[in-house]
This record gives sequence, structure tokens and C-alpha cells, in this order.
Amino acid sequence: MVHLKQPQLSGLGQNPAAPTGLLVRLAAHAAGRHGLLTREGRLPDAVAEALLVHGRGDAAIRLRGHRVSPAMRRRIAGHPDPAIRDAHPDFVRGAVERGLGPGVDALVETYGRSPAELAADPDPKLRAVIAQDWHDRPAAVQKALLTDPDPGVRSSAARAERPGVPPELHERCLADPAVRAAIAHRLPLTPAQFDRLVATGDEAVLHAVARNPYLTAAMVARLQDGADPSVRVAVAYSRHTTPENRDRLLALVEAGSAAGDIESEIALHWSPHRPDWLRDAPLAERLTYLNCPHAVFRRTLAESADLPDEAWRQLDDDPDPSVRYAAALRPGTPAAVLLRLAREHGDPSTTRPPLVRHPNFPRQELRGFADAPNPRLRLLALEDPRLPVAVLRRLGECEEPFLRAGVARHPHISADLLERLLADPDPDVTHHAAANPALSGARMDRITTEAGL
Repeated sequence: MVHLKQPQLSGLGQNPAAPTGLLVRLAAHAAGRHGLLTREGRLPDAVAEALLVHGRGDAAIRLRGHRVSPAMRRRIAGHPDPAIRDAHPDFVRGAVERGLGPGVDALVETYGRSPAELAADPDPKLRAVIAQDWHDRPAAVQKALLTDPDPGVRSSAARAERPGVPPELHERCLADPAVRAAIAHRLPLTPAQFDRLVATGDEAVLHAVARNPYLTAAMVARLQDGADPSVRVAVAYSRHTTPENRDRLLALVEAGSAAGDIESEIALHWSPHRPDWLRDAPLAERLTYLNCPHAVFRRTLAESADLPDEAWRQLDDDPDPSVRYAAALRPGTPAAVLLRLAREHGDPSTTRPPLVRHPNFPRQELRGFADAPNPRLRLLALEDPRLPVAVLRRLGECEEPFLRAGVARHPHISADLLERLLADPDPDVTHHAAANPALSGARMDRITTEAGL
């Protein structure tokens, strides 16, 4: 993370080439501690000790797990200063009080008891948090939590996908107001259970029921005339909905979104509704959606691995870029397809893995992006680890801070260009320049000396 007031020091704290002695000096400054505490990998004991001296409890909270050696963990646990010794336990207890899960290991360490013992603790807040954080709990513990006298505990236990709700508790949990909204989207429902859930009038329950993949055609038909945008989208994405009804329902929600209705906008673009069932459908059924007018179905189809060549060719030419991105992530995407997609639409961060890191991407073409009119396309050139310094200089003069920051991170940067970016007006650029391992030891030393360290 970047320290906005002293980005050089926070960058140095993250620099993998910075020597231990310099890191110890950085611990005396708030910006240096900011970088050190977000640094990757294990901190040397001398650095952790310096952080405790200068950061005390704030640092002790962060110096956990793999971040420090076992010896340093023991040192913190038995530290003579209670502000350091008790910082992390107090943090954990405060998180429990606020209903926030700090992680099962932190709970076990703080309370000195096993997860099973914590799940039976008299404090319902602690039981609720362990239900939230203990993901591999036995079925017997899950059953006890789902039938806990406290509704907050039951709600927390129900939200866990695993170990789920045992069949003998389905009826009880679906009738429980504290639990039903959390599970109505993932349990097979009998007609009577479906009727009772819909009759609650609870919006959260209705949304959950609408996205349940086990609904029968009759159940889906019961929901298709509702006015709730989220329900309309969920029903439209059901495998039981006819193309005509799907078009009608999505047109209604799209019209609401165009008119400024925020619930319609969320239902279309931010809700969890997806036609996920299509991924597991037989190939012949999946291919019937190749020409579906709704991009979400074509995008889901593009996540397949077994489509025939003619289907891939059509998806690679799809008018919706999101469909083309989904198709491009398959192992056998031709190099020309990847290059064309990157040139026309860039490489959004939502794509995983990035297009330019696809095994078939023609990396020899990366330098050609350096002169693209679109600055987001120019950013792709920085994926070339041997980009010539002359090109880096040109990109380092761009007005977009994200491009200059990319240059500041580049492994092939020259000393004079790095020096210039250390004085950049944008703190993010300066931070990344100071974090670049190409920075000389002498320059690192001068930065800390100028800061009075």
C-alpha cells in the first residue's frame, strides 16, 4: 500500500532488494512501517523487533503467522509490554464482539481452546464467529450450530456452504426466519416448502428461492409474473423459461434500468443470478444457446471446454467483448484471436488469467502496443520484461499516472529514469519507483538519510 505523504519510504519498505539494516531504519518512521507491514514474505527478526519498538501494539497486530518466525511469535506472546503482548488478543476479542471473523487460528490462539470447544462456548457471539470461520467443522457440530438457541448463531452456521444442512434439518431450517433466506437458494424444495417460502413475503427469501437451481417448471411458472426485478432476472435465466418469456422478462428489467431504477440496474449487472446450469447441460443443449440474444448465455457457453471448432469461431467473433474474453481463456485459443482481442478491447483486469499471459499469446507483439492511441493498450507493452529503455522513457512521460507507475515497476528500467520517477508528483508512481529492486543500495540509503533515519 502507498503512504500518500511519504511514498518513497513506503515503497522502500516493500522493496525486495532492501537490506535488513535499512529496513530496521525504516521502522522508525510511520511511512516506513506502512510499507514494511504490507511487504511480501517473512520479515527478519531484527525488522520485526524494530517494528514492535516503534509501532508497538499496531505492529503486533499485524506480525502474525507466516509474516514472522516462530521465535518472534513466541517473543510477542510473552512480551513484557502489555500493549504489545495483548494487542492481538484484544483485537481478536474486539472482532468477536462486533461479529467479525478474525480466522479460526486466531480464535484458537486467543482463547486457548479447540474449535469444537469454542463452538459450545456460552457466549453466542463467539459461537456465531466460530460458525463463520471454522469451515471444515464436523457434521455433528454443524447440526448443533443450526439448532442453537441463538438466531445469530443459526444464521451464521446456515451461510456456510459446507458441511451444509443435513437432510433431517431441511424442514426445520426452511421454517426458521433466521436461516431460511441463507439456504433457500441451495436446497431442493418440495411444493409445500416452496409455497410457504413464497408466502412469507420476505424479499431476501424470495430472491433466494428464485435463484434455486432445483426449482421445477411449475415453480418457475409461479414466479414469472412477479414485479421484483431480481426475481424477473432469476426466472429469465432458468432452464425452464421459454425464449419468449425470457425476452419479455429481461426487456422489462432493461426498461427499468434505462429509466433509472436502481433495483433493475443491480439485478441486471450486480446480482448473483447466472444461468450456471448451462455449464453442465449436454453439449447439444448448450449449443442451442450459441445464437441466444442475451450475452450472459453466450458467455456461459464460452466457459465450456468441449465445443466444436465452428462454435469457437463464432464465439471468437461475438459482438459482445465479454463473450469473446470468456472464449479466449480456453487452452487452445489461436494466437491471432488473442492478439486481435487485445488490440480491439485491451486486457481488462477482470480477465483471469490476463490475455497477454495466455500460453498462446504472441509475446513478440507486445512492443507494438507502446504506440497505441489508447493508454490502456499502451500498458500492455509493459508486459515485455525486455522493453527497450527508449520505449520506457516515452511511456514514462505519459500523462496517465497508471502508465508511469507501470514504468516505475518495470525490471528493465534505467537508473536515470528511475530517479526521475522517484520525484513524480503522483505518490503511487513514486512508491513503485522506490519499491523497484533495480534501485541502487546507495540511493536507498540516501532516501532514508534525507528522511532523518
